[in-house]
Amino acid sequence: MIPVSIVIITKNEAALIANCITACKPISDDIIIIDNDSTDYTPKIAESLGCRVFLENWDGYGANKNKGGLLAKYDWILSIDADEIPDAELITALHQLSFNDSKVVYDIKFKTYFGKKIIQYGSWGNNHKIRLFNRIHVKWSNSKVHETLLLPNFTNIKRLKGHIDHFTVQSVQEFYQKANHYANLSTEQYLINNKKNVFLKLYLSPIFGFIKNYIIRLGFLDGAEGLDIALITYKNTWSKYYRLKQLQRKLDSLSTKTHIIKDFDMEYK
Repeated sequence: MIPVSIVIITKNEAALIANCITACKPISDDIIIIDNDSTDYTPKIAESLGCRVFLENWDGYGANKNKGGLLAKYDWILSIDADEIPDAELITALHQLSFNDSKVVYDIKFKTYFGKKIIQYGSWGNNHKIRLFNRIHVKWSNSKVHETLLLPNFTNIKRLKGHIDHFTVQSVQEFYQKANHYANLSTEQYLINNKKNVFLKLYLSPIFGFIKNYIIRLGFLDGAEGLDIALITYKNTWSKYYRLKQLQRKLDSLSTKTHIIKDFDMEYK
């Protein structure tokens, strides 16, 4: 084994988690599951496969991944999702690392699947992410969604051989449900961050995103799946900004009413 802890956050991943853990066991003797109120057998399956399972409140993707990092046996953290499988070449590459430089982070190539089909173009194609890092210097942002790693200026990024197979969705219906879930989380995050220029984002970002995904990045070459990805991504982008606009209107209305009430109270005091 190598001095790496694997952190996986889960919720109702019983259909996927066993394959993920089995693929990760040749890498590490410390696999940590941060579970968020699963109503299926996810925690029991993980425990039966020798993982350390922690039932935690949901504070967002980044925050919960950081919880796993704090509970890790080793300083080196490999972040994996329940629907991801490291391939044999990547596992071999991990075993060949020296882990003697804590300032290095490792970028890993991803192969993303729509059902059983590998998506090679569009926003899902040619994908790679930093997933191996040392917790002494690096942690996740506390964003509820679309979390990113906070990298110091001295960070040295290296690419690993091999890849991670990402079985992201099995059907159009599942993809739509996931996209809707992420749209809700994004709206909440945008509201917290007081995001502005919602009008322009609402009408321009969805169109630009579709053109970039389907045409510029050649998503149309992935056939029906490429079109489904582009269309649902378009709708997801429009939906999150529409919801944000509606929420901001409600908040502005409440703020105005509160201001009027305060002025009224002051006038008659």
